[in-house]
Amino acid sequence: MPALHPLLSAFAPIWALTAVGYLVARAGLIGPQAEMVLTRYVFHVAMPAALFLMIARTPLGHFANPSMLAFVAGAAVATGLGLLAGRVLFRRERGELAIGAMAAGYVNSANLGIPVTMQVVGDASFVGPVILFQILLVTPAVLAVLDSGAAGRRALLTLPLRNPVLLATALGALASATGLHLPSELHHSAELLGGAGVPTALVALGMSLHNRPPADGLSRRVEVGLTVAIKTLVQPLVTLLVAGPVLHLPAHQLLTVVLFSALPTAQNIYTYAREYGQGTDLARDTVLWSTLVSMVTLSVIAWTLGPA
Repeated sequence: MPALHPLLSAFAPIWALTAVGYLVARAGLIGPQAEMVLTRYVFHVAMPAALFLMIARTPLGHFANPSMLAFVAGAAVATGLGLLAGRVLFRRERGELAIGAMAAGYVNSANLGIPVTMQVVGDASFVGPVILFQILLVTPAVLAVLDSGAAGRRALLTLPLRNPVLLATALGALASATGLHLPSELHHSAELLGGAGVPTALVALGMSLHNRPPADGLSRRVEVGLTVAIKTLVQPLVTLLVAGPVLHLPAHQLLTVVLFSALPTAQNIYTYAREYGQGTDLARDTVLWSTLVSMVTLSVIAWTLGPA
């Protein structure tokens, strides 16, 4: 039975960096505008560099994986339920609907997917197809919705040129498809920039917790709770049903794909929400609470589906 300690060690850096951000904000070390500046730095500089390298290194053919059918099914159901809940129950507008739907079905594939699956399964290769699916399909769709609201009548065709995340994604896919490689000096520079993205995003997330107003009534608390439940419970359950009874995946593939589906909401969602000023409270609280809850759900999955 997999021990709980390795899973806790995978979560420790996330909580530590978030706590650092909170303490920095509480001490007022870098000013009241620091959270906004750090978030914009992640969105416009660090994240594009990291995404470009990540996609450029991943063969696009990895997407053709039978396990991806189960993962996509779980993500689609979770995203659809998040969208439905936002529209029918909470009457959210287009931008907040996009953030809520993404928060319900977009997993923290790299930062937690790699250490968790390495500890439980001993193989993190499934992270490649998941990253391709989320970055090449889900992210552009959501950012297009967010940008259309912010851009008014600007042409949708120019969106990749105006959005650094989408531009980096497109260039990374082109590099992967053609086998192009950056010169070593540029590659190392991009690695340094990209490596700053995750810790900076987590520090900014922690800073957002300082002096944040309490949840706006019962409706907001229910919305966060429902989104977290969809992310941590419904998504892995749907994936399990598709991967097992429908696709009959081998045991190790079944464990891997369900683990990935049970990962918490990625902190990228808060970066997108903060950049566009849409659903920031929902994104922040969903990232935090889904990360906490998933420590339990991931442990249960590892115990029930893992090797004896």
